[in-house]
Amino acid sequence: MNIQLSLVPYEDKSILSNLLQLYRYDSSEYDGHVLNGHGLYMYKYLDHQWTDEYRRPFLVNADGEIAGFALVSLDIPREYMKLSTAEQTNSIGDFFIMRKYRRKGVGKEAAFSLFQQFRGTWEIRQTLANKPAYEFWKRVIAQYAGEGAYQEEIIRNDKWDGPVFVFQS
Repeated sequence: MNIQLSLVPYEDKSILSNLLQLYRYDSSEYDGHVLNGHGLYMYKYLDHQWTDEYRRPFLVNADGEIAGFALVSLDIPREYMKLSTAEQTNSIGDFFIMRKYRRKGVGKEAAFSLFQQFRGTWEIRQTLANKPAYEFWKRVIAQYAGEGAYQEEIIRNDKWDGPVFVFQS
């Protein structure tokens, strides 16, 4: 399968907005997101993907078809870091692969591509209840960085509640 990542131009904001609905629906059983009065899941950082200079929204395509997205933050502000003490840290804030493409290597290849494209320290985190996301990231990071070549900790405080991985690419 041919996997490609491409930046989402602002003109295609509606594509990302639509995918965010699917993502929020899928993850609502873990994070408690609820529909608003219009039957939509809100995502207050949608416009920030193009207005905050450190954010990069990517579409994931598999054989030319939209397969998901990755919302990446490069050199995130220190107040957003949970575990990393590096001077510069990259993060994947939200990552979604359509069910049709799960367990086929699409997510892994997309993640590896991001790690290769943006070298440095990475911090990846998930909500505590989202066990499938935890298993995915633990497996992908171990395969990418090497077993034991990453730091893992569960953080439970007022800023974060869940596992956090830190590694180098």
